[in-house]
Amino acid sequence: MDFIDYYKVLGLDKKASEADIKKAYRKLARLHHPDLNPDDMESQQKFQQINEANEVLSDPEKRKKYDKYGKEWQHADAYEEAQKRQSASGGFGGGFGGGRPQQGSGNFSGSEFSDFFESMFGGASGGSTRSNSRSSRQFKGQDFNATLRLNLTDILSSQKQTIDLGATKIRLTIPAGVEDGQTIKIKGYGSEGTNGGPKGDLYLTFQVFNNTAFQRVGDDLYKTEEIDLYKALLGGEIQVDTLSGKVKLNVKPETQSDTKVKLKGKGMPKYKKENQSGDLYITYKITLPKNLTDKEKELFTELSKLR
Repeated sequence: MDFIDYYKVLGLDKKASEADIKKAYRKLARLHHPDLNPDDMESQQKFQQINEANEVLSDPEKRKKYDKYGKEWQHADAYEEAQKRQSASGGFGGGFGGGRPQQGSGNFSGSEFSDFFESMFGGASGGSTRSNSRSSRQFKGQDFNATLRLNLTDILSSQKQTIDLGATKIRLTIPAGVEDGQTIKIKGYGSEGTNGGPKGDLYLTFQVFNNTAFQRVGDDLYKTEEIDLYKALLGGEIQVDTLSGKVKLNVKPETQSDTKVKLKGKGMPKYKKENQSGDLYITYKITLPKNLTDKEKELFTELSKLR
């Protein structure tokens, strides 16, 4: 897999603060969201990378590992555990200077990664006793990746769902408000470890299809509502759909086309934030009357003269 620079994906450098990361993610997620770019595969791929970058960089522990080990950050625990064991038994041997792999660059190459483990766990060189000792080391099992497809209406509340992995089934609670492209880790549901090592993990990515008339951007929803000319000019009451049912909305007199109003708390539930939701934004589009009668034309003519 090619190395993806998460900082570059978000347009940031390594000095970026948590607030910088959050701001960049929201801006780019809005720009490349699949609901706003339904036929743009490049934009959708970019959106997935943005979510992946945010998933790592917004988590202090994951970010620390990423900054230290680059694309191999998910193997950080194995690196560090191996370092401790090798330090206790006299170092790594040759090639890593003082018993430590190269750090800080965030750019371990594939060969360095392979050489690192070969240096620690045995290779062509070394005696049979040493090789046997190294071959008995415990290794964490391989991680699995899976995709779970959901409709937008499936994530309006938390729900339990069973995932069939073939050899085993997992019953888990899916929190309300998960994002399209979001990935979570389910510990211990990867392959078996080597020599009694811990099992790998399952990385579950959500693919959320929008089966509603709303556009979703993060926790917020957007919808266009048509109002007739008379309602726009004189004001009045209309009913609009929300995810929780219809609500009444007062249209102010002399409302202009493209006016946007906010219905607070009528958006998507916020991920892992109990009883908190985003907002719903309604944009008014004014429709003009058609097939005017002679009398209506006469009245409109009189109005135009008054203006």
